[in-house]
Amino acid sequence: MSANKTVRVQVTHSFTTTPERVFDAWLDPHWIGQWMFGPNVREEEVLHLQTDPRVDGAFSFLVRRGETTIDHIGAYRELDRPHRLVFTWGIAGESVDESVVTILIEPTKEGCALSLTHVMDVKWAEYASRTQAGWTTMLNALANALL
Repeated sequence: MSANKTVRVQVTHSFTTTPERVFDAWLDPHWIGQWMFGPNVREEEVLHLQTDPRVDGAFSFLVRRGETTIDHIGAYRELDRPHRLVFTWGIAGESVDESVVTILIEPTKEGCALSLTHVMDVKWAEYASRTQAGWTTMLNALANALL
């Protein structure tokens, strides 16, 4: 994925809880099932949520939406709790092209602010607005889960 052939999606969200709680919710399967996948977020059945939260550790989030089974996979590139998390993001069997998600979390007076940047190959440009909407929905669900 070369830098000049990418699409960048950015989303920000403010939370009324600590940076540590927000950071940890990205790595703990229990929390992931509360805000990223499952019936709290969209109409789907969670088959498994597996994480190995260390640099080069992988994750697999397997869900069923109607008759379709989707395995969201990736690997953790950076874990700097509670400030920075970087991981690859893709769907098993669909593409060898990696997309990369970077999460930055900064403390605020009210809790923290999260900035998410998802960089993907330009061939996915038509999905940029849908990707942005998806991350926005999930961050709203995360905020509600952490109340």
